[in-house]
Amino acid sequence: MNQTMNETFSESSSTSTSTNPGYTSPPAATVERTHFAKPQRIAFVQSCWHREIVAECRLAFLQEIEVRGIAPSQVDLFEVPGAFEIPLHAQLLAKTRRYTAIVAAGLVVDGGIYRHDFVAGTVINALMDVQLRTEVPVFSAVLTPQQFHEHATHFDFFRKHFAIKGIEVAEACATTLHALERLGAQVAAGIG
Repeated sequence: MNQTMNETFSESSSTSTSTNPGYTSPPAATVERTHFAKPQRIAFVQSCWHREIVAECRLAFLQEIEVRGIAPSQVDLFEVPGAFEIPLHAQLLAKTRRYTAIVAAGLVVDGGIYRHDFVAGTVINALMDVQLRTEVPVFSAVLTPQQFHEHATHFDFFRKHFAIKGIEVAEACATTLHALERLGAQVAAGIG
């Protein structure tokens, strides 16, 4: 889940496929609650740039992570000014060994000076580096759309998109934490 999103927004993306003749929505997936052997604690680091959009990721994450077996009270929330500041916070939090996972959320937009590509790439590379150096999994919902304009249509589209990303990052986080628990048990038992 450590990735940036390069996504082109088009007016057609706001058209629901459910209005198409013959379309049937997929059945709702049932999520089995994960039972962890040890208590989990997650740090959620969110940038304040476009806070009202990025907050949708956090809210969806908190709902979904609870469904997956981790109480919202086990998630500590941290805010930083922008996405560029997320990796340092992630590193400092990982070094405390208090957290079993760190989730990063932010929106990097093209301000017209081509800096967004640099920022997004730097943030993702730094988050991966934190994860590999500390062995604390770091998950990214730091997104950089190809097009973002300050108007209601884009704000609405990206709020919805960040809610989807919140669910996805919660799924990745819970699944990875459970897999790491199993791997730790296998290594301790001399298997694998």
